[in-house]
Amino acid sequence: MDSTRTTLLEKKTELEDQMAVLEAPPGERGEISFGKRVGEGTSIAVDRLSQVAVHDKLQITMADVERALVKVDEGTYGVCDVCEQPIGDARLEALPWATLCVEDAGKR
Repeated sequence: MDSTRTTLLEKKTELEDQMAVLEAPPGERGEISFGKRVGEGTSIAVDRLSQVAVHDKLQITMADVERALVKVDEGTYGVCDVCEQPIGDARLEALPWATLCVEDAGKR
């Protein structure tokens, strides 16, 4: 379980770094116009919306990593939070922070 804990802590650090970049205030862009035509302002707005979506996904993954760490401490790592059945080695290898089996994750 030490290697699992290490993997989860490394993922947590990676997510924190990625979220910090996304949470940083945008740099000086001068005066931006959001008129009817597609221009710099529009592309900046679209880029920002994409960043918000990525940030939301990172927050979900972070919650899963933190839950997986708790499960390691509780001794329930590898057991689905919903149906309490084993998650499966292949899924845990692909997503060490998985807290749900494939079936229950599909319902999420």
